[in-house]
Amino acid sequence: MSDVARAAGVHQATASRALNPSTSDLISTATVRRVQAAAEELGYTPNTAARSLRTNQSYTVGVLLPDLTNPLFPPIVRGIEEVLTEQGYTALLANTDNDEKREAAQFAALLGRQVDGFILATGLRDHPLVERAQAEGRQLVLVNRGTDVPRFPVVSGDDASGIGAAVDHLVALGHRKLAHLAGPHRMSTGVIRLRGFRSAVGRHGLAAADTTVAECSGYTVAAGEAAMRAVLDSAPEVTAVLAGNDLIAVGALHVLREHGLSCPEDVSLIGFNDMRFVDELSPPLTTVRVPHAELGREAARLLLRRLDEPELVTSVVLPTELVVRESTAPPRVG
Repeated sequence: MSDVARAAGVHQATASRALNPSTSDLISTATVRRVQAAAEELGYTPNTAARSLRTNQSYTVGVLLPDLTNPLFPPIVRGIEEVLTEQGYTALLANTDNDEKREAAQFAALLGRQVDGFILATGLRDHPLVERAQAEGRQLVLVNRGTDVPRFPVVSGDDASGIGAAVDHLVALGHRKLAHLAGPHRMSTGVIRLRGFRSAVGRHGLAAADTTVAECSGYTVAAGEAAMRAVLDSAPEVTAVLAGNDLIAVGALHVLREHGLSCPEDVSLIGFNDMRFVDELSPPLTTVRVPHAELGREAARLLLRRLDEPELVTSVVLPTELVVRESTAPPRVG
């Protein structure tokens, strides 16, 4: 640091502030640039261990993810990293495979690395790990999913509004026989989207007998296949299907083809999330877009606030948007 300060022609304390994202705004922009240029020229790397000893912070955040292979989560992680990096923090990622024991082990491992807080994308409506974090005074933010009892800040998309827009679209096309392949009821997303579906079909005056709900065991292609088979067995007259997420929708599409049904000519299909490449499906999938990168950014911002305000409990709901593609069309006459 003294070498950087000398090269930039400033005091060492000024150089330190200029290179710290949390204090650089106290220094003039010209000075910050001069110090950064000197640091880059000298190949300066901050000593994070020394900084941790000085501040009693590790400047790391643990991010627990349920399934890294799910295309939903990389944009969330990218948003988290954008904000944390700007503030001098590093995200440490841990995959849980939706396994409670693995999640507890990863949580303990991250605690061993002295992370300052956690961003949790694995949340369940009733989640022992969240209760443990609260009991131990850990700082945590939930992203995409929440718990029934609000204990920590939560960032999510407006699931109910998104589902409502999807139902509105199907009804406007002329569909009256609808099915919802709901996400798991143990997750807030599954319950909120199901409530949104029921509210929307009620608002349109559709009879309960004209709507079918099948709960999926998970947000996976296989779960979507199983639920779609159940719907076709119990309600073959269905003309439109609203899936709990895009992976469930892909599973539903497989089963429609398996039964010789065409999408959207025989059955219209809507997903949820607008994950990457659903516009490349055949047909391109109509879906509800969730701003996943912004979910991650807002979760990181809230965690940094929570570190300063340990009692902060708030809920941030970001708007969703229906993206109409070729998997929806008016029902076939007759």
